[in-house]
Amino acid sequence: MLQGFKDFIMRGNVVDLAVGVVIGAAFTTVVTSFTNAFLKPLIQLLGGGTGLTAGTFEINKVPFDYASFINALITFLLTAAVLYFLVVFPLNRLAERRRRGEEPPPKAPSEEVKLLTEIRDALLRGQGHQVSNSALDEVLGRHSQQPPR
Repeated sequence: MLQGFKDFIMRGNVVDLAVGVVIGAAFTTVVTSFTNAFLKPLIQLLGGGTGLTAGTFEINKVPFDYASFINALITFLLTAAVLYFLVVFPLNRLAERRRRGEEPPPKAPSEEVKLLTEIRDALLRGQGHQVSNSALDEVLGRHSQQPPR
C-alpha cells in the first residue's frame, strides 16, 4: 500500500502540479509586491503625469489604467520564469537522471511469433523431443524449473 502511494506521489505530473500550485501562490505575492512597489511607479513616471491620473489615459471620460495591465503582465512573466527555473527544470532533470539508470522493458513478441513458437514446440514434443523451455518463455524471460530426474 505504501509503495503504491509512493508511486502515485512520484509521478511527474502530480509532483509538478502540487509544487507549482503551492510555490506559485506563495511567490505570486512576492512578485506582486515588487511590481506594485517598484515597477508600477516607474511605469507611471515614464508615462508622464502625477497623482491619481499617472499611468492612465481617458477616452470620453473613461479611464484606461495601462500601468496596472503592464504591472500584471510583468508579474505573470516573473512568476512563470521563477517557477520554471526553480521547480520544473530541476524536477525534469531529476526524472531524467532516474530514467538513465533504468533499462527499457523488453518488447513483447507479437501474437504471430507467440503462436509460431507454440506450434514449433508442440511439433517437437510430438516427435518425442524434450522441450525444456520454449523459445517464447525465453523471449518473455520465464524460466520454468524442471524437477531433477
